[in-house]
Amino acid sequence: MRVRFEQVDAREKEQALIRAMEKTPDILNAIDLLENGAGGIAVIRDRSTWFCRLTQIYYIESVDKRTFVYTRDDCFECRDRLYELEEKLGMYHVRVSKSMIVNLRKIRNVSAEPGGRMVAVLLNGERVIISRSYVREIKRRLGIL
Repeated sequence: MRVRFEQVDAREKEQALIRAMEKTPDILNAIDLLENGAGGIAVIRDRSTWFCRLTQIYYIESVDKRTFVYTRDDCFECRDRLYELEEKLGMYHVRVSKSMIVNLRKIRNVSAEPGGRMVAVLLNGERVIISRSYVREIKRRLGIL
């Protein structure tokens, strides 16, 4: 793919134009990055507020009405509820159960489980259960359906 950059003066509004035959996952990723930037959410650990980039998040889990954000090595608490986070997160963060959202880019592999569920192994080795009702969407988003 060829990329062309044109510098504009301060009076002009910046814009990006993507010319492609179809909206591939790579094109959608570029659009998401251009529109939303790397983005992030506020998280809490040790009574301090931190900024966690969306690209660092492996998964987010709700336990006993508390929301936890997991990165490769750390766990933080977040004041937002899962449905609020779904609106803030990019296209690569997908609901896999009523209590969990996973970053698709952090999945190493998936495998089928009895009862129609799936298990996703993340890049950090953690295993995440994908509920039956979310399996079809996960397969579609991973391109295996």
